[in-house]
Amino acid sequence: MNAFLSALLSDDAPRSRILSGLVVAILLVLVVTPFAFPGATALNTAAKICVFVTLVASYDILLGYTGIVSFAHTMFFGIGAYGIGLTLAAFGPSGWAILVGLVLALVVGLAFAVLIGLVSLRVKAIFFAMITLAVASAFAVLVSQLSSITGGEDGRSFKVPAMLTPGFRLFDAPVFGVTVNGRILAYYAILLSAVVLFLLALRLVNSPFGRVLQAIRENEHRTEALGYPVVAYRTAASCLAAAMAVCAGAMNAVWLRYVGPDTTFSFAIMTDVLLMVVIGGMGTLWGSVVGATLFVGAEAYLQKAMEAASNALAGVPLLPRLIHPDRWFLFLGILFVVSVYFFPRGIVGRLRRPREGDAPNPLVIEEHEPVEHLTEAATDPKP
Repeated sequence: MNAFLSALLSDDAPRSRILSGLVVAILLVLVVTPFAFPGATALNTAAKICVFVTLVASYDILLGYTGIVSFAHTMFFGIGAYGIGLTLAAFGPSGWAILVGLVLALVVGLAFAVLIGLVSLRVKAIFFAMITLAVASAFAVLVSQLSSITGGEDGRSFKVPAMLTPGFRLFDAPVFGVTVNGRILAYYAILLSAVVLFLLALRLVNSPFGRVLQAIRENEHRTEALGYPVVAYRTAASCLAAAMAVCAGAMNAVWLRYVGPDTTFSFAIMTDVLLMVVIGGMGTLWGSVVGATLFVGAEAYLQKAMEAASNALAGVPLLPRLIHPDRWFLFLGILFVVSVYFFPRGIVGRLRRPREGDAPNPLVIEEHEPVEHLTEAATDPKP
């Protein structure tokens, strides 16, 4: 059993009892949400967590493992969403339409990733970030202006296959007091997709290819001097991360049954993803699970918690006004500033920090560790 679990996690287990318990608890809550937490809010929050775990993990492949700062990641997220949405709107609600839309979105997304990679990855980091920001902004403007196709600023609604709609019933009788309808089936499809994509990403970063990406992050000039084509590896990493982001966008579109600029191309989504990566911990995919869950959960429930606390303290001077729910975004910012201050390496980075006598973490590259060691490991058949 332990060997199977180790292979499933690509020999990259959380390696911390606290972190392991936290990850297991998050997974269990996501699995039982439709039955344990009835209501649209809980189900929508859980589905959003699944989508953003996938999106944040894909971005961490770029930022945390390869050292690429890109502001065009939400462009690929939007390509996936619009690929599904426009295909379903054009060909009707069917599984084939979803498959065709996903394939087309992957082709378009990979084409843009290759183009950006070959044209831009030879420049310095800050200039590459500006180029990706310009490309993403131009693409968002283009989508908004093609209103006859995309619906413009209003976006476009569409129908999904009947078995993914609330009117579909899998069983005649309720299960644990809950009617298993198409909405719940759609949620579990998204959850399963998120788990599979996460495990594939975990396999990628723990492969010889992933070792080279980490070597590039530490010292790309020395890595290239050792014979590795840095531009080719960085372009490949961009393509793989883009493909994963496209899948996240497709999942989001199927769940919302709507695509629009605000739900896909908004720069606010990009800043949220950056926050989730930093809070969870860069360079460790487990950080995407923790960061996305904390961020999305806080967005969904912090305002309600503040409202309850404000009502409970109604007789106390000043405090009810101080924690009024209208100020929830301020407190959200304070929470994240505090978390970054006390967890500079992210929550997972702090929890996974090796203790004295522990075996070194092969994914944590210390500043004094020579890059030759990493690139030699990249040629080892077993990472």
